[in-house]
Amino acid sequence: MFRRTFWFTAGAAAGVWATTKVNRKIKQLTPESLAAQAADKAIEAGHRLKDFALDVREGMARREAELGGALGLDAPVDPELPVRAHLVVEAADTGHAAAHRKLPYNSNNRNEDH
Repeated sequence: MFRRTFWFTAGAAAGVWATTKVNRKIKQLTPESLAAQAADKAIEAGHRLKDFALDVREGMARREAELGGALGLDAPVDPELPVRAHLVVEAADTGHAAAHRKLPYNSNNRNEDH
């Protein structure tokens, strides 16, 4: 009698466990759940990409400082050396978005009219 009760209880528990597991998996595979999972993965990938870019910038700045120190670019400027003048020409006010640019301006857009 106890043996049959044990196996009946074990079978019922296994059935409840399997049903619960299947229902969870079905809920995970709904379109809404899949969309939410994809959005979470995209956000996570964006954060990892941002962290990677910040690490690259940090390493670039550190290496640039090392090279500048090695080449003497961080040394103070000799006041007796002539200072090269930079010419800045204002763009004519044409009333469109290009008016805020300083000339000379070289766009890399090959579709512009020359």
